[in-house]
Amino acid sequence: MSGSAQPPEDDDLLQRLRCFHTDYFPQYRERFRELVDQGQHPSTLFIGCSDSRLVPYLLTGAGPGELFIVRNVGALVPPADGLSGLHGTAAAIEFAVLNLKVRHIVVCGHSHCGAMRALYGETPDEAVHLKAWLDMAREAALPVRLSEEALRRTEQRAVVLQLERLMAYPMVRRRVEAGALFLHGWHYVIEDGQVHVFDVERGCFVPAVEAGHSGTGPYKAFEEPDWLDLGAGRAAGDN
Repeated sequence: MSGSAQPPEDDDLLQRLRCFHTDYFPQYRERFRELVDQGQHPSTLFIGCSDSRLVPYLLTGAGPGELFIVRNVGALVPPADGLSGLHGTAAAIEFAVLNLKVRHIVVCGHSHCGAMRALYGETPDEAVHLKAWLDMAREAALPVRLSEEALRRTEQRAVVLQLERLMAYPMVRRRVEAGALFLHGWHYVIEDGQVHVFDVERGCFVPAVEAGHSGTGPYKAFEEPDWLDLGAGRAAGDN
């Protein structure tokens, strides 16, 4: 091909890139310079779902260099033993804890999650990787027909499951037990603009406007049987 291709006038992505360079970047030029000269030192590893409606920087009010973000379908944490295959999420956890020495790890699920809904339905045959990935969330599914209540419970149960998986990573457990790292489980209700934080003492999710903390606290194993019965009972009652 000869010459250079001209972008179409409706190339929205190109226009956004240009706006970043001309409008946004100048406001943070010095901050980005510092992040280059001094390196990144984020305090928080944010593990969130890939859903486009979940925007970590809006939720937390964070600026450049404050969050180390890894996102995937369902905000899942692979088992620490690595038997499920190679995972960028596992690598990000190790890098954040060992190299960046983050003080917090947030696992953030959300309402109307397509990944959690898929646990109750069919996945396209071509989506072989998606099927294998969702297998890591099967434990969160309830033995009931899908309802909005069951979906909400599943989304929250999945968050707690990931917190438990995190504790199987040796570097995570070591730092949590030493009081150098704190785990936070969040469930973002999109339509309310409200994040519910997992209260490790009460064993339930509490709206942030009513919570006394952001989910921080000494990690305690979650008593699954009580919540499982409660969740199954309520969900079953909707059907």
